[in-house]
Amino acid sequence: MRRVKVKDLLREQRTFQLRAIIAGVVVAVLLGAVAGRLLWLQVVRHGFYMELSQGNRVRIEPLPPDRGIIYDRMGRVLAENTPAYQLTMTREQVPDLEATFARLVRFGLLEAGDLPRVRQLLATRRMFEAVPVRLRLTDEDIGRYAVHRHELPGVELATRMARHYPYGPVGVHALGYVGSISEDDLKRVDPSEYFGTAAIGKTGLERSYESMLHGTGGFREVLVNAEGRSVESLAGGQPDLRVQRPVAGGDLELSLDIELQRVAEEAMGEQRGAVIALDPWSGDVLVLASTPTFDPNKFARGISIVDYRELTMDPDEPLYNRALRGTYPPGSTIKPLMALAGLEAGVVEPSDTRFCPGFFMLPNSRHRYRDWKREGHGTVDMKEAVMTSCDVYFYGLAATLGIDRIHDSMSRMGFGKPTGIDIEGERSGIMPSTAWKKSAFKTRETQVWFPGETVIVGIGQGYWTATPLQLAHATAVLATRGPHFKPRLVRAVRDPTTRESTPRPSEPLPTIELKEPGSWQVIVDAMVAVTTGPRGTAVRAARGATYSIAGKTGTAQVFSVGQQEKYDEATIAERLRDHALFVAFAPAEQPRLVVAVLVENGGHGSSVAAPIARAVFDAFLAPAPPAEPVP
Repeated sequence: MRRVKVKDLLREQRTFQLRAIIAGVVVAVLLGAVAGRLLWLQVVRHGFYMELSQGNRVRIEPLPPDRGIIYDRMGRVLAENTPAYQLTMTREQVPDLEATFARLVRFGLLEAGDLPRVRQLLATRRMFEAVPVRLRLTDEDIGRYAVHRHELPGVELATRMARHYPYGPVGVHALGYVGSISEDDLKRVDPSEYFGTAAIGKTGLERSYESMLHGTGGFREVLVNAEGRSVESLAGGQPDLRVQRPVAGGDLELSLDIELQRVAEEAMGEQRGAVIALDPWSGDVLVLASTPTFDPNKFARGISIVDYRELTMDPDEPLYNRALRGTYPPGSTIKPLMALAGLEAGVVEPSDTRFCPGFFMLPNSRHRYRDWKREGHGTVDMKEAVMTSCDVYFYGLAATLGIDRIHDSMSRMGFGKPTGIDIEGERSGIMPSTAWKKSAFKTRETQVWFPGETVIVGIGQGYWTATPLQLAHATAVLATRGPHFKPRLVRAVRDPTTRESTPRPSEPLPTIELKEPGSWQVIVDAMVAVTTGPRGTAVRAARGATYSIAGKTGTAQVFSVGQQEKYDEATIAERLRDHALFVAFAPAEQPRLVVAVLVENGGHGSSVAAPIARAVFDAFLAPAPPAEPVP
């Protein structure tokens, strides 16, 4: 007999009710969680998410500041900002990036050497951003772009303010230049301040005063869609968009006289070297010239790889600032300072004489230290020794003083350390001493200071090296008879908003006091004799001047000549010839200008360097009268 299972309706009903209750509880919990989350998002965190959503539809775009303008001492503009066209590329609008690059190169709008830089730049920006791939276009470039525009999808022209140097290469080593920002540049500045800025100061004043010239960036809020593209409006109303205007950088008012600078550079011509002219009573630098020069506008517009390689490979090194970084033997220009050191140490009197047979020998030595005049100068006193630049006199004086006394005296004049001028890159040169040699050389044998090394230091040779700026600064001490100032190029900073100038006062250095103050005049009289005396080495260069000049010529050897060899400038290689130097101040009685000139491998200071200084003095102290207007 089969058993029949009877359905238990009551049990099933209880089971269903239990499951319904559980399901209801789960649904209620989930609905509560949703409601709680909504409450959290829309009520508790309303402000936070409102700001976040606003940020999703409003993008902040930087507004770079205008760079400060640079003026010379007469108010002439040396560096300004002018409108320029730049070439931009938007990646998402370029169907074939490499093909577009090839066309840009073929059309002459990009250099092939620039492509790696452009690729790296595009890779760091968003797809829809317009990225500048060339900073400044010429009229010819704009014409070529217009002709081929239909072949360059995603490539557009945009306007911007670009740095411009109206005087081109004149004064470039003082002013410096701006260029595209690199990773190394961002390490020395606050990157957040340079968001949207395309250029930064690279050298000279542009670099040293970057923080003042750059200014403070601003921003504007731009309405964008979900993809980040700018739109006119979005559903839900126009948000309150903010704009913070940038603040332009401060303007610089320089001590530089750009027309006097032009005179100095034109007088140098094609020669390599440097010219410094400064006011001895304030430290104002009126001329800071280094030749050859180059056009800074090439860097401002985005220099090509080809042009940059041409500058760096040039054997004349136009990028090298010889005025601040060039270190050379000072040669005979330091003989007045050596004479002053002898007077101060009490080892010589102005009337003391020495016979010059054309050579000098140390006791118990056969080595002859030759005079530049083989037959010698005969019997000379201090004034005649400076006037004729007698080497033998100063060989003997140096041997008597000793290297450490020479070092101490010349260090007071600023040798062996930077002058402290307000632009970067200055070198200190070498003012040798026994202590210096011990620190400069490693072995005990090479650390010994020999008497012969002191002898050649007496005429500015040997280990002694100095920059043209140091020579000008030391000459300024002679011009003022003790007081001296830290050299400077910036005299004032002008506020871009109020246009008010804030002067930067001269910075005096400790006055050099002598035991016998009359020694100053002894040296000045000797330097005047250089330009006026019967055997003065710079008489020809000073002839006809309407003012008095106190100066000293110098010739610095580039390599040593053997005892039995003769220096023949006509047969020696040009880059092995002696350097030509001249230092001077004028008027001698009441100095207004100090000039130092160095011409690399120029030969003789009297015939090469002195005429350059004369041209600068004439332009400053005896300028030509303005031309009469043509009726």
